[in-house]
This record gives sequence, C-alpha cells and structure tokens, in this order.
Amino acid sequence: MRSPERTSHEEARVAETLKKGSRVTGAARDKLAADLKKKYDSGASIRALAEETGRSYGFVHRMLSESGVVLRGRGGATRGKKAASA
Repeated sequence: MRSPERTSHEEARVAETLKKGSRVTGAARDKLAADLKKKYDSGASIRALAEETGRSYGFVHRMLSESGVVLRGRGGATRGKKAASA
C-alpha cells in the first residue's frame, strides 16, 4: 500500500502536467492512461476522473477508449415492457 502523502504528491505531480489545454504525449500519456484505467476499473466514473484531472469528459473518455477499457453503461432506470393490465 502507498502512504497517503505519496499518493497525494503523485496526484499533484500528475495534475501539474495536466494543465487544461496542454498536450499530453509520450510516457506521460501512457502513465495517465494507465492511472485512469486503474481508477475507472476500480469504480470511478468518467466525470469524477475528468474533474480530478482537470480535463474534459471527452478527453478522459478518449484516453480510456485508447487504452482498451470496456466502458460501463450509463446505469439508471431501464425501460422494460410494461406488465399487462388484466
């Protein structure tokens, strides 16, 4: 397990490289994609990841798709067939 101080320090370092509008390329992009994938697979939503990283929903969605993540459905109520009223 990582200590909380180290985790927050790493997140701060990643956030510095993710200034809104800046390009993320090379090894930094690979690391970001791996981090996003790990957090998404552990249950974080795309919106939560976007807010955490300071990037857009579309950017996070694209990064997850590029890294081969199978995206979850939107959830919520589904509309099935109504029960027949007899």
